[in-house]
Amino acid sequence: MFLQKPAVIPSLFSLIMCCTTIANEKHTLNAALPPGHNFELLDWNISLPIDTNKDGQVDIIPAVYLEKGFEYKPYFYTADDGGMVFTAFVEGVKTSKNTKYTRSELREMLRRGDNSVNVKGVTKNNWVFSSVRGQTQRQAGGVDGTLKATVAVNNVTVTGETTQVGRVIIGQIHAKDDEPARLYYRKLPNNTKGVIYLAHEPRKGNEQYYEFNGSRASNIEDPIDGIALNEKFSYVIDVKGNTLTVSLIREGKEDITHVIDMTDSGYHKRDQYMYFKAGVYNQNNSGNPKDYVQATFYRLENSHTGYNY
Repeated sequence: MFLQKPAVIPSLFSLIMCCTTIANEKHTLNAALPPGHNFELLDWNISLPIDTNKDGQVDIIPAVYLEKGFEYKPYFYTADDGGMVFTAFVEGVKTSKNTKYTRSELREMLRRGDNSVNVKGVTKNNWVFSSVRGQTQRQAGGVDGTLKATVAVNNVTVTGETTQVGRVIIGQIHAKDDEPARLYYRKLPNNTKGVIYLAHEPRKGNEQYYEFNGSRASNIEDPIDGIALNEKFSYVIDVKGNTLTVSLIREGKEDITHVIDMTDSGYHKRDQYMYFKAGVYNQNNSGNPKDYVQATFYRLENSHTGYNY
């Protein structure tokens, strides 16, 4: 490596059917509204770490239901200040047999509720780098991409293995099989503040890590430039061609930015497709089952060349 689910609960189907319809126009954040009325969620779905219909898989809520006003405590709901809350306990259903950790996480869906478009592949549901050939670009839903978010991490795990405690992923770029970008927040139990760091996973070779405001190590003292729980900050994940740029933005402080050259990472191939993810992806499976991660989002904006929404 380089440095640089709970007790029996009601069926989600019944909850979805009783959701209110979305308002005709967007509002500023309002604590009385569900997340889909405060945020544009028609181009996202959400995976929750539960299996209410007992089919052996996580519950995935489609974009159209998010837009109509779906929420489900304690995993996904509107906070008292209008923010969009995501929660994932150590114990819960995983998204696949190969997934080690639980998540309450949005997955970008550029098809915007059009089920005739395939979810996977180079389709109008996903985006590609502008470094791929033009024909592939035309098949995709967008080219290159920017994800902007403002978030506060409210809780991280305090139990479990030393290497896992306190870790949560709050934003990603996912490709066909790999992850060009995973953005982490980590706070150790004895510290008052946490740090932000980025992992870039080339298709071949070791993962590369980039630290923003302190070390990601498991034995650090309180980071001088750290971020406390419930403290708001912003991030931007941006791709143009083979260049990945990720910035940490905080009020009253200079932005911290890493620029990664992905020319040799293998994502410019014509079979590679991308989608953003945002929410909480718990990176601890060794702690107390009821230990959890939680974050509240106050801004979430995704954009792509050729995607005009």
